[in-house]
Amino acid sequence: MTIEQTFQKLAAMKFTGMHEAFERWWNTRSRSGSEALEPEELVGILADAEWTARENRKLTSLLKQARFPMRARVEEINHRHPRGLRKQAMLDLISCRWIAARQNVIISGATGLGKSWLPCALGEKACRDGYSVLYTRCPTIFEELRRAHADGTYANVIKRIAKTQLLIIDDFGSAALEARERRDLREILEGRYSVSSTIVTSQLEPKHWHSFIGDDTVADAICDRLVHNAHRIELAGESMRKLRGLEENGSDDAES
Repeated sequence: MTIEQTFQKLAAMKFTGMHEAFERWWNTRSRSGSEALEPEELVGILADAEWTARENRKLTSLLKQARFPMRARVEEINHRHPRGLRKQAMLDLISCRWIAARQNVIISGATGLGKSWLPCALGEKACRDGYSVLYTRCPTIFEELRRAHADGTYANVIKRIAKTQLLIIDDFGSAALEARERRDLREILEGRYSVSSTIVTSQLEPKHWHSFIGDDTVADAICDRLVHNAHRIELAGESMRKLRGLEENGSDDAES
């Protein structure tokens, strides 16, 4: 078999990392003047290249599926300005052990404190650790479910959400829930309880959630499935956006 046929077969089998690494090695080996590699060394290099390529493709797919509305990374979390963000607590969350333990996170606080940025950063880290993530704003998920009710895909949508290892619901409590929205949210959380993790952000602390959920019985069920095993982050202080505007040399990618 010729080397061209080997390249073609690697490409046909979608071993893109191995294909590219082998082609680079083949094209440079005669010009480099370096000693020939032992067979096990070459196989190790090619296997590493294929592994890295597949991991990169997986991460790209997970990030696309997550639908993050902004670029955010845990390495860029701003600890300089006090706002109730405890560094050790964040390090524990960054480890993603809470996802493996099927626990939740509740982030509450006023607008401008990074309440939407932080879950995106934690979600991006979860993707890097191999977890499937879905970000949605509360009004958006209810609109998607309303359409699913109408076109008969409700069961499939609920199943897809239930299978996601980390669900981020941003802006919970921005409006009072209607009866069907309460039922839909309870259905989502029932399917995820003790199976997967959820991050919820809200301007209000959980003790005030009954006021916008509406039905006390359903509100009790929703809060029970979210709160009892949740890590709590209660943000307070001056707006991060305002503080960032005062910093002359702030990075565009830094937390805002």
